[in-house]
Amino acid sequence: MNPVVVLYDGACPVCVREKRFLAGRDRAGRLRFVDIATPGFDPRPYGATRAAMMSRLHALRSDGTLAVGVDAVRAAYAAVGLGWLLAPTSLRWVRPLADRAYAAFARHRYRISGLGGLGCSGRTCRAPD
Repeated sequence: MNPVVVLYDGACPVCVREKRFLAGRDRAGRLRFVDIATPGFDPRPYGATRAAMMSRLHALRSDGTLAVGVDAVRAAYAAVGLGWLLAPTSLRWVRPLADRAYAAFARHRYRISGLGGLGCSGRTCRAPD
């Protein structure tokens, strides 16, 4: 079985913290992480643009389909046996709220990292160019 490839923003301290959390629970090697903030990262093999990937988390599922946003988070958590934590976000009436909350987080993740004291200079982090 192919691992779920999580395409994360390594310039975002909150994102790196979440990556470490998931990696620490991945005892079966079901996840692989790719830092999209690395210079020279090529998004083409994943079927998305770098701008799209920087706007929301992407994950390549083991079946080859691309998950985006909350779906990508659910795929990563399911791969390490924690899918039950995010299962409620799949409910018809919860899903739109979860998607909007995630979109707001993704849009402001550098500011959130700065406010949380997670290694940003000043009160905000900056997105890589």
